[in-house]
Amino acid sequence: MFGQEIENFLAMMVAEKGASPRTIEAYERDLKQFLLFCDSDDLQILSKKRIEEFMQSLNDQSYAPKSVARKLSAVKEFCKFLYSEHILKTNPAQNILTPKQEKPLPKFLTFEEIEQMIIAANEKNDYRWRRIAVMIELMYATGLRVSELISLPLNAINYNKGIITILGKGSKERLVPIAGRALQAVQNYLPERDEFIQRGGKSNWLFPSLRAFDGHLTRDAFYKDLKILAIECGINPTAVSPHVLRHSFATHLLNNEADLRSVQKMLGHENITTTEVYTHITTQRLQKTVCAKHPLSRYQPDTEL
Repeated sequence: MFGQEIENFLAMMVAEKGASPRTIEAYERDLKQFLLFCDSDDLQILSKKRIEEFMQSLNDQSYAPKSVARKLSAVKEFCKFLYSEHILKTNPAQNILTPKQEKPLPKFLTFEEIEQMIIAANEKNDYRWRRIAVMIELMYATGLRVSELISLPLNAINYNKGIITILGKGSKERLVPIAGRALQAVQNYLPERDEFIQRGGKSNWLFPSLRAFDGHLTRDAFYKDLKILAIECGINPTAVSPHVLRHSFATHLLNNEADLRSVQKMLGHENITTTEVYTHITTQRLQKTVCAKHPLSRYQPDTEL
């Protein structure tokens, strides 16, 4: 049923849009599910109503909104292809809106968890782990992206002013202040770094690696070492990643009443709406503040009339 049309569509997706094998596999699976729902060999039965009924059936089966959206995307692309090939006279999926999906709130660690990981890394008394300890400290103190952190030049930090210069997305430069403790941690780390790098010559990177192609620690190595530390500290490793450290930086700043614009600039977000996602996870704290501080929360109505 519609086998040849699906094959032609998938071939087009590969040739003209460069779709990956994984995408092609998902499209094929979703389209076969849709056409099985239609239960007909006649392509002309494809209508807006039939597509909407398919989406409703997915909702009735408790498919996640993300899965429904993906399946609808496959159907819409297929219908667009059939219309462009003049197999269908109209595109039945043209005006069907993709259901809105709730964005997952950013995960973040507590200060105590981050502190625990830093201490655990330092206690290993080995350059590899001292380097990781400083990277955790610096990332949590500045909110750097992992790509920005691993590729920090040695001269990126102005120790007198306590400022770090970041070359972010789109080669845009931004200045981020560093908390005194993190600044001191970097300074304490430098002699050990210099001693390490003598084994392989000079390096312009703050976090060098003797084996990595780029000459600095890779994001994959940093990611894996974070997981190892998390397990050793009794923290769920699925809740720990470089990006979670960045989320923790932003969340803890906002929880301590930093203004959104300042956090936006430090994170290097082009649009403040990207930063606003962090405000959603402060709701509980704000609710507790209102309950504790607002006069009406302490008001007890006089029940005697």
